[in-house]
Amino acid sequence: MSRALQPDEELVELDAEAVRTWCARAFDALGREREEIDAINVYPVADGDTGTNLYLTAEAAHQAVEAVFAASGPDTAETVRAMAHGALLGARGNSGTILSQLLRGMATVLADGRDGEHLARAFAEAARAARQAVAHPVEGTILTVASAAAEACAAGGTLVEVARGAYEGAATALAATSGQLDVLERAGVVDAGGRGLVAVLGALLETVTGQTPDHPGTAPLPPAAPREKCAGEDGPAYEVIYLLEADDAAVALLRSRLDALGESLVVVGGDGLWNVHVHVDDAGAAVEAGVEAGRPHRIRITHFASDATPAPGHGTARGTGTGTGSGDRYGTDDGYAYACGTGDDDARGERAARAIVAVVPGEGLAGLCAEAGATTVRARPGEPPAENELVEALRRAHAREVVLLPNDTDLRETAAAAAERVRAEGVRVALVPTRAAVQGIAALAVHEPGRRFDEDVVAMTAAAGATRYAELAVAEHRSFTSAGVCQAGDVLGLIEGDVAVIGQDLTETARTVLDRMLSAGGELVTLVVADDAPPGLAADLERHVRRAHLAVDTTTYHAGAEAPPLLIGVE
Repeated sequence: MSRALQPDEELVELDAEAVRTWCARAFDALGREREEIDAINVYPVADGDTGTNLYLTAEAAHQAVEAVFAASGPDTAETVRAMAHGALLGARGNSGTILSQLLRGMATVLADGRDGEHLARAFAEAARAARQAVAHPVEGTILTVASAAAEACAAGGTLVEVARGAYEGAATALAATSGQLDVLERAGVVDAGGRGLVAVLGALLETVTGQTPDHPGTAPLPPAAPREKCAGEDGPAYEVIYLLEADDAAVALLRSRLDALGESLVVVGGDGLWNVHVHVDDAGAAVEAGVEAGRPHRIRITHFASDATPAPGHGTARGTGTGTGSGDRYGTDDGYAYACGTGDDDARGERAARAIVAVVPGEGLAGLCAEAGATTVRARPGEPPAENELVEALRRAHAREVVLLPNDTDLRETAAAAAERVRAEGVRVALVPTRAAVQGIAALAVHEPGRRFDEDVVAMTAAAGATRYAELAVAEHRSFTSAGVCQAGDVLGLIEGDVAVIGQDLTETARTVLDRMLSAGGELVTLVVADDAPPGLAADLERHVRRAHLAVDTTTYHAGAEAPPLLIGVE
């Protein structure tokens, strides 16, 4: 929905409705210019998607603003925060990520004022924040255009004067970008990200004046541009993007680590939520760095060498992830490991190409995993497998590449030590940090031996991270828990390792746990039932899910003996 100004009418304040109109017009403008912007995309990677990424980022901002209007009559502060937050969540690609930070920088100022003076300060803050977010700012890019917009309106003025000054300054700077970067000059184009920003600022000027602006100073744009070599030919092979929940200190360390891994690093956001973008050869290590910094999710990995289409097992992945290195990279950090090795044949004959080793509770799950081709290690109640058991299982798998699924948070260090010992024998081992058996099942379900090792590990890790897990157990004695005091014999519902529900009946407690987990959404419930669970437990829970959560599917496995009464996974 757009506000229509009367002839000769100009806004004097950027209120909530004007911000809403600006978002809608920016989204429309980028939709119209998307293909042209894609066509001139030669920097930093000539993958022809800058226009599309900016369009999708603007769409996310627009949808977020529409959502707050649908819920209430928001004020300007709430609207600009929704715009910035939506762009942060939906940011795509290098330029889209920078655009989200520009909007975030503007929002921090516009939340406090609506007039021209505040808008001028908002442009200045946006340009500063965007440069700060980029590890190595380059002139002749969207950053240059943003700085020029801020400088052109730094003197302030009315809302219209500031908006017009910013637009004209940006348009003039855009025309000059072709002479600031060799790759642009050779292709005969201006910067694609800068072109998108001019469209966004043009939408703002149209919002405050009611008139469609001309394009002063912009260079003519060809319908298509000569392509430089894509990353993967002479640059990093992968683009990695994910949202990250982490504190400022952890993000500072993450920036340093990712900067050493690759290029085109942009980290935007704040207040505990960040959008991370980087180009790397080692996609697994980039995701792994996020795991160590906090909680990454909405992981997207694009393989440039395949014309910017998602590599097998990549694309959009929900949840956390880690992976393996490539080339001669080797390392292990706090249990999340990646390494390379070629492996040698031995007296048992030629090694298999790839194998999975999984730690499982109960013979039922051991049989299920074995049917899927995994080598299994049994975890008995109170007896987690020792390091030597895991080492022997990794050797028994007799493969050049092995993925280890510990399926227990407490096994992380033991599994990491075992993996390191076997790597020393020339085997390539990847440790996927699964914290529960249901996460291991989810990882095993997406395992594809035919794809590249690092791609397979990233896909398995993403599937595991997208699976929330719970366990039902019976208290052995009175104790204090995060849900209160429990007595011996009480049923404990543990979600993600913490006691969330205390009950007396296992079936009723399981229903409560399921409802809590599904309140955050879910598409598939996995139930793993032990032999000593109450008869009919699985059937009762399946009926409950069908009645209360119509769009959710349920699958059930039998764990056999010596397993917890019930394990629950929600994907």
